[in-house]
Amino acid sequence: MKKIKVLIIDDSALVRQTISAILESDSRIEVSGVASDPYVAVKKIKENLPDVITLDIEMPKMDGLTFLRKLMSQHPIPVLVISTLTEKGTASAIQALEHGAVEVISKPKINTKEYLESARKELCRMVVEVSHANVSRKVDRLIPTSKLTADAVITKRSSRSMIRTTDKVIAVGASTGGTEAIKDFLMALPIDCPGVVIVQHMPEMFTRQFAKRLNDLSNLTIKEAKDNDHVLRGQVLIAPGNYHLLLNRSGANYYVQVQEGPVVNRHRPSVDVLFRSVAKYAGKNAIGIIMTGMGDDGASGLLEMREAGAHTIAQDEKSCVVFGMPAAAIKMGAAERVLPLDRIAHAIRENEEIINT
Repeated sequence: MKKIKVLIIDDSALVRQTISAILESDSRIEVSGVASDPYVAVKKIKENLPDVITLDIEMPKMDGLTFLRKLMSQHPIPVLVISTLTEKGTASAIQALEHGAVEVISKPKINTKEYLESARKELCRMVVEVSHANVSRKVDRLIPTSKLTADAVITKRSSRSMIRTTDKVIAVGASTGGTEAIKDFLMALPIDCPGVVIVQHMPEMFTRQFAKRLNDLSNLTIKEAKDNDHVLRGQVLIAPGNYHLLLNRSGANYYVQVQEGPVVNRHRPSVDVLFRSVAKYAGKNAIGIIMTGMGDDGASGLLEMREAGAHTIAQDEKSCVVFGMPAAAIKMGAAERVLPLDRIAHAIRENEEIINT
């Protein structure tokens, strides 16, 4: 099997050495080069074209964002951003995703070597997955891994009667490429749309900055969810990184629960967990949307939503950065409709049953 060639760009010699050693320990990966800044990286790319680039953001001579913009406009290559856990770093990481980076992995400013070594398996897994999520938007190859299901966090929907409600909920799940997809979707929603709950696979601390940036761009109220937040019209709640987001009900009113718990489908937050809770407590009064992303998280949950009477939509292959999650949902019959990204919000606006309470 052809090895995945990786170019490591970081101004820290220690970080370059650490990441190199970690990646070289995986038989699927080959470190084709290292670079201390983007200018050296350009030479390395010309000498030996990599399959994946790991990129630091804060670097001398040329910052990572500038390099990323130039790279994506001239010679797109899958990029995995490795960013420090600072407020400035998280803001830059969100911009990196907007400019074409496939994924982001966090790193602390201190004890970086120890942190990266502890995340060895995750780093190697991400590099392999990112290599399939290239800019030509080909279908990702799912990597079989033992994983827990939503059963580990929430029980399935029962047939017990509940107080009737006509309030609607929109539930969205996304991963790789989802930051831009979610932004485009929310920007197209009316200001009085039903409450929206979202799981976007993202590291802890990044989701708050992501929500803040979206709130600055949209007429909707968008925030990182907190435990017991009410689901209100015109408001969007985004699951905080490293916590599951669940919908619940008190009488006819919806609220969310933010809780820890086991990793489900290799993720916390998990889309399956959110979707199951929506199926359980909103049923036919919900619409579920599964967007671009690697793997199959959310597919089973979307099927549960459809079986509960909810409207379900999967983003189509052409408009996805990675078609893994929508493809898995479509394959098991979970998607009532398959639509390009720019048609999803429009379809919701046209559906009076969803928009009107």
